[in-house]
Amino acid sequence: VQLVESGGGLVQAGHSLRLFCVASGSLLRIGTMAWYRRAPGKQRELVASITFGGNTNYTDSVKGRFTISRENAKNTVYLQMNTPKPEDTAVYYCNAEGWSFSAKSHFNSWGQGTQVTVSS
Repeated sequence: VQLVESGGGLVQAGHSLRLFCVASGSLLRIGTMAWYRRAPGKQRELVASITFGGNTNYTDSVKGRFTISRENAKNTVYLQMNTPKPEDTAVYYCNAEGWSFSAKSHFNSWGQGTQVTVSS
């Protein structure tokens, strides 16, 4: 299962940005989808996750500013980043886990990452 992210780039603090991630593969049932990030010199951290049913979870530093959502029919997850701050600068990675009926196996896949840089 391949994940492809898009939407990253350079943005001024306070200006919104939206990240996209599409999972490709046949006969997928995707469970939880999530966004992680790795800032320079720091460990990767979970930013937000969303279950198939729409239950969400956020790391404290983005609560009230970022919104994760998904379209199950399109195997797509989004991350709406409102009022981003310079400390949100990082490479953002999409993650998805679930079951592939074609491969008859569980998968846990990562995207290649998309750079988000927030200038002050």
